[in-house]
Amino acid sequence: MAEELTPETPESEEEPIEQRKNGLYPGVSDELAANMKSGWADTELHDLEPVAQAAHTAARRAALSARYPGERIVVPAGNLKTRSNDTEYSFRAATEYAYLTGNQTEDGVLVLEPKGGNEGHDATLYLLPRSNRENGEFWLSGQGELWVGRRHSLTEAATLYGIPTGDVRELPTRLSEATGPVRVVRGHDAAIEKALTDKVTAERDEELRVFLSEMRLVKDDFEIAELEKACASTARGFEDVVKVLDKAEATSERYIEGTFFLRARVEGNDIGYGSICAAGPHACTLHWVRNDGPVRSGDLLLLDAGVETTELYTADITRTLPISGAFTDLQRKIYDAVYEAQEAGIAAVKPGAKFRDFHDAAQRVLAEKLVEWGLVEGPVERVLELGLQRRWTLHGTGHMLGMDVHDCAAARTEAYSGGTLEPGMCLTVEPGLYFQADDLTVPEEYRGIGVRIEDDILVTEDGNRNLSAGLPRRSDEVEAWMAELKA
Repeated sequence: MAEELTPETPESEEEPIEQRKNGLYPGVSDELAANMKSGWADTELHDLEPVAQAAHTAARRAALSARYPGERIVVPAGNLKTRSNDTEYSFRAATEYAYLTGNQTEDGVLVLEPKGGNEGHDATLYLLPRSNRENGEFWLSGQGELWVGRRHSLTEAATLYGIPTGDVRELPTRLSEATGPVRVVRGHDAAIEKALTDKVTAERDEELRVFLSEMRLVKDDFEIAELEKACASTARGFEDVVKVLDKAEATSERYIEGTFFLRARVEGNDIGYGSICAAGPHACTLHWVRNDGPVRSGDLLLLDAGVETTELYTADITRTLPISGAFTDLQRKIYDAVYEAQEAGIAAVKPGAKFRDFHDAAQRVLAEKLVEWGLVEGPVERVLELGLQRRWTLHGTGHMLGMDVHDCAAARTEAYSGGTLEPGMCLTVEPGLYFQADDLTVPEEYRGIGVRIEDDILVTEDGNRNLSAGLPRRSDEVEAWMAELKA
């Protein structure tokens, strides 16, 4: 990785580079500075079309405008975060910002300015303009375009996103001088929040965050198509993994992690969350993301992973696979119990159903199995009333899915977990059974076996649709699928 020619941060951002290079920018002569100012072609793009979701983001902004008439709304994208020294983590725009704009660049800020009365808002997308070649910023700043690549001009961005644009460097001053009620999405841009310190309240800002979270509960057509795309890419990623299980056995779970990551980066933006590549007893650790353990024939592999599309919508799918290609009798018994529970859960997903109905349906099946196997004393109603099955089922049976893997997390209880399902909602159904390696309450042969099956389910007008149905779930179908891929 190349080292920057000069320090990135000058004492004064307002002062021209050539006037502050002595001492701060050793090795930059007047001649070189003058040479770097000229001889560059005009690269302005003139044939751009609006991004595919521009009409959808406009409708979302209109709904936000209608909710808060007369109030200024500020939604930042966020800033780069330092990973170490002068390198940064990969940037991922704040969900609220990307949802309302379609833009994903760091330092961006969406501002809705009230027109007055109930006449709505004027939206402005504040962004960094093209790097300045006159003062040398494009090659002397670590975030200049010579170092990190070309960014769109403000004119180009206005065309792409269908929103008038402004220079984000001027925004803090404008916000600090603004009057009237303001709400901001917190936690993404310290400079913007500082400019609004005496104009906002935590309570009002939290109301905004909750509203934006609840807006995403029901997906529009664009979002559903993105989730379908994410599921299709994720299915191909699982196929990739099955094909290289022999190589994973020779190395570790990280071979599985790397294999899936390649698919995510080639077909999408990234993975939607840290991939869980849990072999053997690691499958009993719900969020096993170290992925540094051995992969052994005869064990199960619990793979929980999802591709995030370039528009930031993620799949969330889990399959539990026999590494050898065939389940043992006990593994199959446990797997089939989880499959039966998932079938009951998926059947309970429909318009008008309570959000918890699919969880309760799946938990009942698992409780029945645990009683049948003699692992917990019945009757089943007693087990469910006391929650005794939870020693082995551990977690809820699903969650909303969208731009965040645990989407709409700030929504009110009555709108989400205590609410009712509607067409356009997308959620996971993911029951599991986990017998910890040190659990002395179960027979020894159960210990270290963990099974979860997870699919992404869209609520439709007449029931539901499994967006991840392209991946087999039934135990015999899983074995046949793996055999075909390994052939």
